[in-house]
Amino acid sequence: MGIFKSFGFVLMCLLIATGLNGNEISKKKKIAYLVSDTSIPYWTIMAKGIVNEANNKGYEVEVYNATNSLKKELKNTVAAIKSKIDGIIVSPINSSSCVTILKLAKRAHIPVIISDIGTNKGEYLSYISSNNYQGAYDIGKVLVKRMKQLHFEDGTVGIIAIPQKRSNGKARTSGFLRALYENNIQSSDLKQQVDFSYQETYDYTKQMIQSDPKLKAIWLQGSDKYQGALDAIEDAKKSGEVLLVTFDAEPVFLELIPKGILLGAAMQQPFLMGEKAVDLLDRHFKGEIIGKNIELPILAISKENITHELPVIKRNVLGIK
Repeated sequence: MGIFKSFGFVLMCLLIATGLNGNEISKKKKIAYLVSDTSIPYWTIMAKGIVNEANNKGYEVEVYNATNSLKKELKNTVAAIKSKIDGIIVSPINSSSCVTILKLAKRAHIPVIISDIGTNKGEYLSYISSNNYQGAYDIGKVLVKRMKQLHFEDGTVGIIAIPQKRSNGKARTSGFLRALYENNIQSSDLKQQVDFSYQETYDYTKQMIQSDPKLKAIWLQGSDKYQGALDAIEDAKKSGEVLLVTFDAEPVFLELIPKGILLGAAMQQPFLMGEKAVDLLDRHFKGEIIGKNIELPILAISKENITHELPVIKRNVLGIK
């Protein structure tokens, strides 16, 4: 018995010296990040923020990419739960599919943080979102201001939208339209993205230009396929005549916006959102009460303010540390 007591005393001293307790030695908590499609840079950056903060706090993270497939998203959810995870962070394909994820997580007694997109119903710890309505309204005002400077007030604005089944998609559209209508600028066609490809964006832009001679601007409710829109505008010989604004950002925007190739972008902060998702789970594990809804601001960036906002854009928006 004396030997075991001595061993226990030595182990206790080691735990105290390293700042660890017995639970942390025996089990490192695991988090699953269920994400819609990491081919879209926005989600890759959010995943980067999650992994960064998880590493800082000593958690393991497994990223499950659904590649925009509802069937794969469901398989990923089941696989994550079977792997004995302690918590889930989810960025679902849409608000409807999130309902099923929440139902399965509840059955397995696994806490869930939703990071963007949202859910139609279900139980979760916290929902981290961006103020999509305000962000869209603000970038709409940036566009309106430039259209007036160019005397484009009689022109129309087309929208290439993310699926309007998503709660964030609906908020973006309504906020942006408010900015147009307050300034008596008419909207043109609205086309919803399906496969989020370059070709789809190119074709939608081309169709809008061909079908509406009054078209003076296009708002792309995403960022990664911006080149499809720019190429279609150039091929139609409408460069300078049809403006382009986006939602979210790519690293190249730090060059395109100052040059005026891209008028502006409403930039969410995915790296920061990912960090906050892990922080909320960590606080929950520690028994703290966390907020049900966490809403982050969106940056309306144009040539006028990009230099001033550059440090925030690099870290929180693009994940460049």
